[in-house]
Amino acid sequence: MSYDLPQRPRRNRQSAAVRGLVRETHLTPSHLIYPLFVLDGESRREPIESMPGIDRVTEDHALWEIESAMELGVSSFVLFPAVNDDLKDTKATYGLSRDNFYCRVARAIKKRFPEAWLMSDVAMDPYSSDGHDGVVREGHIVNDVTLPILAEMAVLQAEAGFDSIGPSDMMDGRVGVIRDALDAAGYSDTSILSYTAKYASAYYGPFRDALESAPKHGDKKTYQMDPANRMEALREAELDMAEGADILMVKPALCYLDVILALKELSDRPIAAYNVSGEYAMLKAAAEKGWIDYDKAMPEMLLSIHRAGADVILTYFAKEYAQLYGTWNG
Repeated sequence: MSYDLPQRPRRNRQSAAVRGLVRETHLTPSHLIYPLFVLDGESRREPIESMPGIDRVTEDHALWEIESAMELGVSSFVLFPAVNDDLKDTKATYGLSRDNFYCRVARAIKKRFPEAWLMSDVAMDPYSSDGHDGVVREGHIVNDVTLPILAEMAVLQAEAGFDSIGPSDMMDGRVGVIRDALDAAGYSDTSILSYTAKYASAYYGPFRDALESAPKHGDKKTYQMDPANRMEALREAELDMAEGADILMVKPALCYLDVILALKELSDRPIAAYNVSGEYAMLKAAAEKGWIDYDKAMPEMLLSIHRAGADVILTYFAKEYAQLYGTWNG
C-alpha cells in the first residue's frame, strides 16, 4: 500500500550522508569556552568531588590544561580563582591586588599562549568573607558602593592580559561603569562578556563547592534573577547593550533555552550561554550509573544550547566534546 503524500520528510533522513547535507546546526570546538579553577602555589591538582573530571589547578597545571585544550581546537578560556579564606575580607581587597595569584596566572598564560582568548571573572564573592557578589551592609547588598570595586578589579584584570572582562555580579549599572573605567585606563580593546541574565538557580552547587564561595548568610535572590521571569532578561539585555556589553550571556543554559532564543531575536550582539556545573554534574552522575549514553547525550546537550541561539558556550565539557569532534572529523 502506498499513499500519494505531498511531502515525505523522511527522504532527507535515509543515510548519514544526506543527514549531513541538510543538517541545520553545526557546533565546533571554536564555539566553546573552557572554564578553569585556579589555585595559588605549584604542582597541585585538587579533584572537585561534585564535578568528576574537573580539578582545581595551580599555574603549572593550568598551562598544561590550556595546551592540551588548544591541541584539540579549544582556544578560549575563563578563569575562576579558588581563594583561601585567610585572604578574604568584606571588601574583597585581595581581588584588587596586582600581585594576586589570579592575575599572575593570567599573565603566565598570555605569555605562553598569546593566541589564547582569556576571559576573567569580575565579582566580589571569590574574595569576600561574606560570600556575596557585592558589599554587604546590615544584611543588604549595596549596589552603588560595589560598582567602583568591580571597576577597579576589571582594570587590574585587563592589565594582567585578560582579553575579555566577565562581570558575573548582577549589580545594576556595572557594565557601563566597567566600560568607562576600561576606556579611561587605555583598555578600549578589552571586551565585556556580560552575565546579562544570571538566574538565582539551584544548578550552581558544584561550582560553589569548587570555589568554597557560597554566601555565609542569606541568598543571592536580591540581585540574581527570578527563574520565573523572561521579560526581565530582555530588559537586562537592553541595558547591557546600552552600557557597552560586547557579548550577552544567559546562565544557566538548559532550563533557559527560551531565554537564549529571546535574546538572540532581540540583540545584534553575540549570545553566550553558561552550561553550568549542576548541568555537568547531573549528566556525569547519570552516565556513571549507566542510565545514559554519555558520548551521545553530552553532544546533544551542547547542540541544543547552540541551536537555541547561543553563539558561544561556556562548558566543562569543552575538552571532551573537542575529542569527540576530532573522531567525527578525523
